[in-house]
Amino acid sequence: MFLIEDIWPPLQQFLSNTRLHSASIFQQLPEFMAASTCGDRDAELCRDDSAAFVLKFVAIASILLAGMAGIAIPLIGKHRRFLRTDGNLFVAAKAFAAGVILATGFVHMLSDATDALNNPCLPTSPWHKFPFTGFFAMMAALFTLLLDFVGTQYYERKQGANRAVEEQARVGTSESGVEDGIVEAKDWSGKVFGEEEKGGMHIVGMHAHAAHHRHNHPHGQDACHGIGGGVRPHDHGHVHGTHEEEDSDVRHVVVSQVLELGIVSHSVIIGLSLGVSQSPCTIRPLIAALSFHQFFEGFALGGCISQAQFKTSSATIMACFFALTTPTGVGIGTAIASVYNPHSAGALVTEGILDSLSAGILVYMALVDLIAADFLSKRMSCNFRLQIVSYCMLFLGAGLMSSLAIWA
Repeated sequence: MFLIEDIWPPLQQFLSNTRLHSASIFQQLPEFMAASTCGDRDAELCRDDSAAFVLKFVAIASILLAGMAGIAIPLIGKHRRFLRTDGNLFVAAKAFAAGVILATGFVHMLSDATDALNNPCLPTSPWHKFPFTGFFAMMAALFTLLLDFVGTQYYERKQGANRAVEEQARVGTSESGVEDGIVEAKDWSGKVFGEEEKGGMHIVGMHAHAAHHRHNHPHGQDACHGIGGGVRPHDHGHVHGTHEEEDSDVRHVVVSQVLELGIVSHSVIIGLSLGVSQSPCTIRPLIAALSFHQFFEGFALGGCISQAQFKTSSATIMACFFALTTPTGVGIGTAIASVYNPHSAGALVTEGILDSLSAGILVYMALVDLIAADFLSKRMSCNFRLQIVSYCMLFLGAGLMSSLAIWA
């Protein structure tokens, strides 16, 4: 009994101190996690809700105007001589825009995705055990390739079937059964080279059809004759030129739709990121960076839409959808800023995955459908001055967009 009376008071005091210390630790744990592990100390030091709210409205207006101007220039300018889609000025400007998109994918999207998926707020397993950023970007690029192929095949089949119906209608109204002045390569069975049994034209058949015609055309220096000056007015060249233009339109239809998908997917994320921020120090550089970014992405997308020869209503819908996506993201981010935690595990995983997927789509589209399609074309190979200007613009666009990563 004596032993208990002597030991109990110090033990009680020790337990009391331990409980107070434990409570203090648990009370400070959220602050500790926010400050040293999951928070942004610089953003908290620069936090100003009222100033950030005003800057977000400035950002919405600036980004909206930049996006509208960028996508409207090629759509409206296709009817003006100096901004026509078949002019050298447009090709050079499109090369600059392609460089901007390429840098967006490599320097901005991949970097942001890596930061999000490697954030210390996420559990070590599985996010720190596997390079998910590169994996998601690779899968997005492969999926884009598949979508590109399937879309092109669908439109080529559809256009080939329509072309066959038109040819049959012309044949039916002609006395000789063949329209005067049109010479088409046929095999011994009477089918158009590369044509399927039911009149459809599959992808391999279309390419083989074009290759068959190219054998009858001059190569080397003579092959550049007429580039930029229209197709020579002989009959076979007229049909061949018309078919090449139609096939090119099919590619531009697919490219414009897939490119818009990649741009819109990351535009939502960057809009949300700006909208939930309460730091003027973060928002100010983002306004300039995103306005520049939206303008040239809009220019590249507008060029593809213009070349695809969409109906005016369809082109307008695609243009408005692009121009409104990022400002809408900013507005949604502003509305949920009080309850949204950008450092939560769910937000980080969602941002990281979407940024990775966007990076894969944009890198594929920039390299394959914008850069390779223009820089490996006959038009480019036949114009040395255009080559020099286009390469300079490509590197300039990529360099300027990459340099924006210093501020945003």
